[in-house]
Amino acid sequence: MPRNIDSLVIGAGQAGLAMSRCLAERGIDHEVIERGRIGERWRSQRWPSLRLLTPGWMTRLPGAQLARESDGFLTSADLVKRLQGYASDFAAPVTENCEILAVERMADRFRVATSRGTRIARTVIIATGACDRPRLPFWAGKLSLAIHQVTPSSYLTPDLLPDGGVLVVGASATGVQLAREIRRHGRDVTLAVGRHVRAPRRYRGRDLFHWLDGSGFLAEPRPSGADNAALLRQPSLQLVGDPTGGDIDLPALAREGIRLVGRVTDAQGLQVQLANDLAEQCRAAEERRHVLLRAIDAHIERAGLRAACDPAAWRAPMEPGAVPKCLDLRAEGITSVLFATGYARHYPWLHLPVTDTCGELIQHGGITPIPASMPWACRSCATALLPSSMALAAMHRRLPR
Repeated sequence: MPRNIDSLVIGAGQAGLAMSRCLAERGIDHEVIERGRIGERWRSQRWPSLRLLTPGWMTRLPGAQLARESDGFLTSADLVKRLQGYASDFAAPVTENCEILAVERMADRFRVATSRGTRIARTVIIATGACDRPRLPFWAGKLSLAIHQVTPSSYLTPDLLPDGGVLVVGASATGVQLAREIRRHGRDVTLAVGRHVRAPRRYRGRDLFHWLDGSGFLAEPRPSGADNAALLRQPSLQLVGDPTGGDIDLPALAREGIRLVGRVTDAQGLQVQLANDLAEQCRAAEERRHVLLRAIDAHIERAGLRAACDPAAWRAPMEPGAVPKCLDLRAEGITSVLFATGYARHYPWLHLPVTDTCGELIQHGGITPIPASMPWACRSCATALLPSSMALAAMHRRLPR
């Protein structure tokens, strides 16, 4: 017999657990469904050396500070332990190893079919995260079968890659981190650079996220009417969770022996075509950096804070040199291509008209446009630890009792 419940949360990562905490505080009967274990993606789809980009003091969820500043940048294994502890502290009603098969409307409720029975819920909260399926460029399927293809979700260590050089596609946080890791294991690495943001780990004496948090930047709502396709193309900051506070950017990678080339435009077999736009991409990245730093400076001035100027952060890197128009992977000794090209969400079980042509949820403030009597019924949650706690605290206040 189907189980009736007020709210069903899909996903027991940071967003799902935070929402569960908010629901529990309001006394709302709910259940959290997780396809694997609590924090499954952090367990099985993250490489072992990964650290959070945010410092320990930012690792907080509603009602709990999961780490301290002295903890530095948590590893994925550290985070899993803390998520488990967080769930245990308030006895989160999590059902693990339970697959969602279908979410459908049923009069003024939702019918949720799972691998462990059916639930009938007044509200469904989607907290499956932003890093669902790796997004591959169209030309990935045109590469020779002799080339090993890997994504960050399946990458573990350089030692498990075939012998030979590696082409890393994408120069945001994941791409630059993995390019450096693979290079430091003695491999020849070529990095295909597209849109990116060169960002300092520290600025004016504090970690970058100190300023982003204090200025309210992280709490800014998603722009009304924002184009999902455009948002998906936005590059992430070039950062690494480095306890030493070091930067990771293209000049630093070049000094370590990583070859920088333009973005890949096409491929066929063992031939990869490149755009002659590396210098242009680097100039655009520098402009984005300056916009970011100016916003922080404005916040410091508005708030009357004392923070020493940081002229080194404004120093422009050297312009990149000439780059090739194509790569012959065999001639270059490249045997693997690692795609750090972002993620796409995937909701094959969501049988509701709430996704756009990009597969993204159509939502405003986390609320999807379910028609008629359920304008609030189907919701989506953020993925980041700090932003999710802010957004969820506001979101749960609008849930029906």
